Amino acid sequence: MGFSPVASSKVVLLGFPAGAETFPEFRSLNLEHVSPALLKGRGISPLAALPGWKDEVALLALLRRWFFARKPDAGFVLTDFPATLLQAKVFDEWLETRGEALSAVLTGPSAPAALVEHYGTLGLLQETVVPAPR
Repeated sequence: MGFSPVASSKVVLLGFPAGAETFPEFRSLNLEHVSPALLKGRGISPLAALPGWKDEVALLALLRRWFFARKPDAGFVLTDFPATLLQAKVFDEWLETRGEALSAVLTGPSAPAALVEHYGTLGLLQETVVPAPR
């Protein structure tokens, strides 16, 4: 992959259909695997089927609640978020507020171009080799 993950790594996976399961090496690390669907499934916050911008607000509220409840030095693998440039910029603000930084952003075949450009500008993109399906 181009970086050596450690337990405090903060990694975002963009455009991978299987998310963190795509990279089996992440399973052996003490990293929290997080996605909006997983948080919703844990019952952390209900995401009601709200029309329009309210969906975005509910999603950001859900992820904000998770982000600020975790220990700052705890590592994570985040999938399916951020999904838009707005979400990425909000997430950047959260990281800055807590004095944290992402370790890497890995991009898959369906990564949104705007996010690839955003994280490329920040110098966070790593060369991604997509593992073969198991």
